[in-house]
Amino acid sequence: MKKVIVVTGASSGFGALAARALAKAGHVVYASMRDTSGRNKGQVQEAAKFAADNKADLRTVELDVLSDTSVKAAVKKIIDDNGRLDVVVHNAGHMVFGPLEAFTPEQLAELYDVNVLSTQRVNRAALPQLRKQKQGLVVWVSSSSSAGGTPPYLAPYFAAKAGMDALAVVSARELTRWGIETSIIVPGAFTGGTNHFAHSGRPADTQRVAEYDNGPYKNFADDVMKGFASIVPPDADVAAVGEAIVKIVDAPFGKRPFRVHVDPTQDGAEVVNMVSDRVRAELLRRIGLTDVLTPRQLV
Repeated sequence: MKKVIVVTGASSGFGALAARALAKAGHVVYASMRDTSGRNKGQVQEAAKFAADNKADLRTVELDVLSDTSVKAAVKKIIDDNGRLDVVVHNAGHMVFGPLEAFTPEQLAELYDVNVLSTQRVNRAALPQLRKQKQGLVVWVSSSSSAGGTPPYLAPYFAAKAGMDALAVVSARELTRWGIETSIIVPGAFTGGTNHFAHSGRPADTQRVAEYDNGPYKNFADDVMKGFASIVPPDADVAAVGEAIVKIVDAPFGKRPFRVHVDPTQDGAEVVNMVSDRVRAELLRRIGLTDVLTPRQLV
């Protein structure tokens, strides 16, 4: 069945690939991004070309996840255009790279805003419609770093993604009685095919960066990147993340998996999440809340 879907942070990377894969699969997809008439004007044109070339219903919408006003306006437009909204894909995010000490507290707050608080803005705008429909799906693009290996120099990003994952887990249990499902996609490290590493932010305190670079951590940033690259298989395809999202969206209600790992590096997240999700589910059973583990069929 054709779904109306919004994908956040869809100007590039996982978001753009997922939006195109979903549109190609026959859904009405809104690839949301900020500054559609400015710096992302080219991405808007590329999306339109993809839609025409593939006879797909891929649309773009102005949505800045850092602005409550922008988020509300975008979600309202989608609902006004279609009379409904079926799927929300939380993909917007940003990565930073460098020694933790050299990042200012303000930088960490900004990163948390992009990766975590943004999901709350979108949910507060979209969930009333999904609850009204008594059915829907929320997909969260997490990271294997929230449970698997965590190499140094990525601490702020890892902390933010862990926060997002924690919100996703608990939010899921507060939505099942409304007939709303949750699926968490857990990508591993893809050093190619996205702009995550290429466009990652750097510490503002350059003096402290220099102290690390000229001290015992000289060339450490290069070592981290080389280490990452060495464990990514040559056939690792970043498009697999979008394809996994398509499979989730196309699955029947009540049959969608809670987590799907797309991790070519196999950094251990799948093992850890399997245990932690089971432990969390067991506690809910012990306190008599077993029903919130599965979505209610209300329509």
